[in-house]
Amino acid sequence: MSDSSFPPRTASYEADPEQVGRVLLLYSGGLDTSVMLRWIQERYEADVVTLTVNLGQPGEDYAVIEGKARQIGAVECHIVDAREEFAAEYLVPAIKANALYGGGYPLFTALGRPLIAKLAVEYARRCGCDTIAHGCTGKGNDQVRIEATIATLAPELKVIAPVRSWAMGRDEEVAYAREHGIPVKGGSESAPYSIDDNLWGRSSEGRWIEDLDEAPQEDVFQLVTPPRKAPDEPAQIELSFERGLPVALDGTRLGLVELIERVGELGARHGVGIIDHIEDRIVGLKVRDIYEAPAAAIILPAHHELEQLVCTIHQNQFKPDVDRQWGYLVYAGLWWEPLRTDLDAYIDAVNAQVTGTIGLELYKGTARVTTRSSPNALYDRSLASFAHSGGLFAQTAAPGFIELWSLQSRMAWQLRNR
Repeated sequence: MSDSSFPPRTASYEADPEQVGRVLLLYSGGLDTSVMLRWIQERYEADVVTLTVNLGQPGEDYAVIEGKARQIGAVECHIVDAREEFAAEYLVPAIKANALYGGGYPLFTALGRPLIAKLAVEYARRCGCDTIAHGCTGKGNDQVRIEATIATLAPELKVIAPVRSWAMGRDEEVAYAREHGIPVKGGSESAPYSIDDNLWGRSSEGRWIEDLDEAPQEDVFQLVTPPRKAPDEPAQIELSFERGLPVALDGTRLGLVELIERVGELGARHGVGIIDHIEDRIVGLKVRDIYEAPAAAIILPAHHELEQLVCTIHQNQFKPDVDRQWGYLVYAGLWWEPLRTDLDAYIDAVNAQVTGTIGLELYKGTARVTTRSSPNALYDRSLASFAHSGGLFAQTAAPGFIELWSLQSRMAWQLRNR
């Protein structure tokens, strides 16, 4: 086919329309990817294999998604439950790194995309595909995360991004779907917001969210109870960690996925985890997002508090810089950057001591740490108490310490204030 109707390629991994024969499409079952499924068959004259990845999105019916893909013309459909891998291989490192971007975003989408793209590479090779297609726009970070992963792990595979190249808005997509017999229903296809969610959180964009003068409207909150509507009585919970890994809730050991789900349910009930965030995207835009991340809003502060308890002052001053760099690399789509695994080595070494239990109170949007315990705590009540003296801390040594500690500062002040 002639490629004159396609935009010029600017990267080596972009597909040459003449060479596209079999495409692996990352398929959610929503309007965008359903239109893409048909559009790829039509424009590229290619067979399409779909891949749908379960990372803990609530309310999905995967049998319905597969049936829709087959109805539209997919030659193969694959549904992968990747929740355990997502939790163990992506969320655990994020917890150990206290991972946030911009001081607020807990990276749930950024953590999910490299796993989805890695699975796309595996299934593309398994199914004999030469090209991978995704539904990211040209204004977001996800295109970077997915395409950087594919280009890193599978240089032989090519990429197409129809939403980035076609000229269809939402109305045009609906018209195209109806023209080609693609089912158009309610839910995500008629929602006022653009939604992405997984086990670790949910994001919403669009509509009033784009207007910085607008306060959050409650119709956006489909996961977390608005704090003013949360229960009037607080909930007390305890989270236990072993070597940085959350292992138990209120003394009951749970698998990681179940623990995250239960903590998320508790947080959502009590209004915990709503984040109204102005974010610097790596593509140069500044945007506003509304996040709902109840599990992250509880587990991350609990982990950080325990880490503070067991680490030295020098570790506690240094590690936030490591954590910030780790979070930036993940946000920026560089999961496969060697520096990230280098940072993991230090982060894992610190977390070897992060064992213990943190108590929290959940109340109308807040998760407040109330109790702390650890066999590795660098805390001794007898040393901290004003009622005790002696032992490892000799108060009589304090004057000499003060004289030496303040020496340079005193000299500088005196010299500059003669």
